[in-house]
Amino acid sequence: MSNKQPVTVLIAAKNEEANLARCLSALGPACRRIVIDSGSRDATPEIARSYEAEVVQFEYKGGYPKKRQWALDNLELNTEWILLLDADEVVPEGLWREIGVVISMLGGPNGYIVTKQFHFLGRKFRFGGFSHAAVLLFRRGKARFEHLVDEPAEALDMEVHERLIVDGPAGKLKTPLIHEDFKGLEAYIDRHNHYSTWEARVRHCFLATGRWGEETITPNVLGNAQERRRFLKSALVRLPFEPQLWFLYHYVLRLGVLEGRRGRIASSIRAGYIAQVRAKLYEMNVRAT
Repeated sequence: MSNKQPVTVLIAAKNEEANLARCLSALGPACRRIVIDSGSRDATPEIARSYEAEVVQFEYKGGYPKKRQWALDNLELNTEWILLLDADEVVPEGLWREIGVVISMLGGPNGYIVTKQFHFLGRKFRFGGFSHAAVLLFRRGKARFEHLVDEPAEALDMEVHERLIVDGPAGKLKTPLIHEDFKGLEAYIDRHNHYSTWEARVRHCFLATGRWGEETITPNVLGNAQERRRFLKSALVRLPFEPQLWFLYHYVLRLGVLEGRRGRIASSIRAGYIAQVRAKLYEMNVRAT
């Protein structure tokens, strides 16, 4: 146990047999690995146990909390530090070394922002601005997910783009995660269709109340990566031609064009996602009248 780091890794999963083994195989330095499953119909639980990970089943009943916050509230977590992962993410050795350094410091931040390095159609993207950063490493009891919209039980049971609110300022780790989904483009697009429904509900709340939810990240153009991203979303949500603006942002401004055809496809999917969000928001408004 002496070579282990005082970190519990929580992995949110559902039908992740295509990704999970790769994720778990990189978690040797962690004291504990817990897969929070949602009734997978494939080999996800068996793969998790084969890598000596614990499997906990979660049944969403609607409202708040969703899967990861539920785990933070209800599981007996006895390490000082928590690391949140999706099943399609891999922690490289360099990031483990960096984690070891920061968690050994006295008086350091209670949470750390980690970049998710975007891989798409078999390539690591250097351009396009698709990699994003969020607080993923934090001291137990010192961070909590935003409380945005309360959804029905049949909605997605996991936090989509909700971010962790940390007690105090957050630090930043330099080494990125490897974020690469091996379930294919159909699953990727299908997942974003569900995400767009969630985001339409969140935007409906924001446009009606001026607030993103009950407890949220504060938009701040000069803040950390999470706060800057929320500021950008707040600025764009009312603008016409938002899907086209996002395409230009990724493909032109952030040089996604240099990724070739993959960059154009990824930028188009991003624009299509925003178009779906706005269409579903329009439908909500029509039904309300």
